[in-house]
Amino acid sequence: MPEFKVQRLGTLMTPEPGNELEVEGVLNPAAVRGPDGHLYLFPRLVAKGNYSRIGIARVKFNDAGDPVGVERLGIALEPTADYEKRPDGGGCEDPRITYNTVLQHYVMNYVAFGPNGPRIALARSNDLLHWERVGLASFSPYKHIEFQGVDNKDSCTFPDAIPNPSGHPELGLLHRPLFPGTSPEEMMKKSRSKEIDIHLESIWISYRPVKLNEHIPVKGAKFTSHHRLAAPEADWEKLKIGCGTPPVLTKHGWMIIYHGVHETDGTGDQKQRLVYSAGVMILDKDNPANILYRSPQPVLKPDNPDEQVGLIANVVFPTGIDCRHDLGTPNRFDLYYGMADDRIGVARLDIPDELPD
Repeated sequence: MPEFKVQRLGTLMTPEPGNELEVEGVLNPAAVRGPDGHLYLFPRLVAKGNYSRIGIARVKFNDAGDPVGVERLGIALEPTADYEKRPDGGGCEDPRITYNTVLQHYVMNYVAFGPNGPRIALARSNDLLHWERVGLASFSPYKHIEFQGVDNKDSCTFPDAIPNPSGHPELGLLHRPLFPGTSPEEMMKKSRSKEIDIHLESIWISYRPVKLNEHIPVKGAKFTSHHRLAAPEADWEKLKIGCGTPPVLTKHGWMIIYHGVHETDGTGDQKQRLVYSAGVMILDKDNPANILYRSPQPVLKPDNPDEQVGLIANVVFPTGIDCRHDLGTPNRFDLYYGMADDRIGVARLDIPDELPD
């Protein structure tokens, strides 16, 4: 029976001793190939007081082609804009990066932790080393839901234009709105028999027009046509799901590695009883709003000590993906993921010739 196979390759990056920028962790990196062909990571660097910056690091590989370490290169973004700063700090968090073939530049989605809470922010670059802020993503309302004032996280853009609900090619955005009352801690208190509704933390897809070489202007360029792509279903993702890695095109369709959260038995506080695991989702190449496959069980879950013990226990949180075309293995993808909100791991994912039933 075909299946998605995952093999851990190890812990790639840990907080650097004596580095004040990383004293509370390195985690949740973007991963993208640069114009020079090298693979770059953009980890979230957490300083004292949960003050986050986005760093830059070049990945080192061994003779077999497996990632084994990083070379730190500096800072890509740190909180300087008003929407990234709070009286008690602020943050630029959890980036995802794609090279957009229509815009012909790199697009970074990240969480701006500012005065109103977490919001989706965008930045652009031609070389990965110099970044220009675009601003906060803007949204049109959806029925009775006002997206514009809702906390939002776990966003990424498709690397190419995709059909909107009317069939017109547009920029596609995956994101996870955090509607009031839907956090995992709040959902744990509710009846387990509660039916899935529109307010559960889910993966949404939205669209906006895109033109060659534009800078994704914020004003007058709202994301629209919102659609809930996927909601929590299986036991391992019962409390919430969110997009992890940006979509990559495979022979089966667009693939994302997403995270799901469930509650484990125990006597600790609610947050420490949450378990973050990862699964595979395949979207139709010609209609990404259509899901072709979804993992019935996680392909990666917190099974080793680096994933079970840290700032937040029992967390694997994939945010970066790299197709190993450089090795001549287009069915191999390396996954870069946060481990217990403290360090960064890497695993190898091999996709099957056919989708599982």
